[in-house]
Amino acid sequence: MIDRYTRAELAEVWSDHARFEAMRLVEVAACEEMDGPTAAELEAIRGATFTVQAIAERERTTDHDVAAFVDILAESAGAAGRWIHHGLTASDVLDTGLALQLRRVGALVLPDARALVAALAERAREHRHTLCVGRTHGMHAEPTTFGIKLAGFAFEAHRNAERLERAFAQASVGALSGAVGTYAATSPAFERRVLGRLGLHAEPVSTQVVPRDRHAELLQAIALAGAGLERLATEVRHLARTEVGEAREPFRVGQKGSSSMPHKRNPIKSEQVSGLARVLRANAQAGLENVTLWHERDISHSSVERIILPDSTILLDHIQRRMLGLVRGLVVDERRMLENLELTCGALFPPRLLLALVTRGSSRDEAYRLVQRLAQQALDERVQLRTLLATDPAGEGLDLDQVFDYGPYVRYADEIVDRLDAIV
Repeated sequence: MIDRYTRAELAEVWSDHARFEAMRLVEVAACEEMDGPTAAELEAIRGATFTVQAIAERERTTDHDVAAFVDILAESAGAAGRWIHHGLTASDVLDTGLALQLRRVGALVLPDARALVAALAERAREHRHTLCVGRTHGMHAEPTTFGIKLAGFAFEAHRNAERLERAFAQASVGALSGAVGTYAATSPAFERRVLGRLGLHAEPVSTQVVPRDRHAELLQAIALAGAGLERLATEVRHLARTEVGEAREPFRVGQKGSSSMPHKRNPIKSEQVSGLARVLRANAQAGLENVTLWHERDISHSSVERIILPDSTILLDHIQRRMLGLVRGLVVDERRMLENLELTCGALFPPRLLLALVTRGSSRDEAYRLVQRLAQQALDERVQLRTLLATDPAGEGLDLDQVFDYGPYVRYADEIVDRLDAIV
């Protein structure tokens, strides 16, 4: 992934050096559980070193990066190097090393996923009584509160954090079962001991490679988390529109919203999240394609994963942090929210008017047609619905204060927002 989106800690985890270092840890752990090496040989093996440059140079001859890695590592251990990679196949080391990398990535990415839940919950509680319009199909529907809206996003973020945690855990498994997964040169007990040293669970049935549905699940969880972030970003983009103006991204001193229009405060953070979420979905599709291998094992998945696993985890990390800063700094215009409630001249209240007319004795269809006519007239003529109703025979005897009351729409706002206590 390009530097623009890459946090240094994740860049290190996905570096060539970190990849080979994870493989080195697997090789050392395997030697430590073998019966053959002496104590002196184990010390030499533990001290074995490599450089990425030396491996790359050797790969020009081997045309096989794992073989080149093993050559360089074994040579640095001297005579003891004969035990390195003893009884193992490349995928044993690659996949188990990848599990170690994924575990490290999860430790870096998951805290911000949880922090986003907490940030959304905090803002939801702050605005639990902030009245605003609720929209359906992009149109004004009924009043709600901004806190209720944010609470829904908080719960979605919580579900995504839970999914990510499960996905990283199930993908972080190792295997040392040999060329076709039969332990011909090792044993299940040996595998358990080595993986125990590394703090990993074993793949129950490895075909040489760890089944790629695990990695596909992780990529799908990442894509779904990205979709949730995009949904929130899209709402911020809508609310920031000049015609709406109810909320906007934080805009720091010195920031420029446009190269040519000084008045602009474009929602660039949200737009970036929306765009990068598309990449996560595309990578998830590639992960699904990786599940099917020829006769249970080949390396067609390998080249793809070298791109999509680093890129997806790095992008998820970036857009999570992007959205976390946005939520914490979100500027909410409560006055504009109240102004927008009046844009429809009271046409937000017809559901309550409909119920009042039915309660008084009208049939539902009769009441619906009447309310529809008056509401459309209010919208078309820009006249308050309450004013029209006060002069219409249909309004006779109705308690208009009760009909045109925001209270019933938000009376359960506290109860809804307080449900956040279960997750934060």
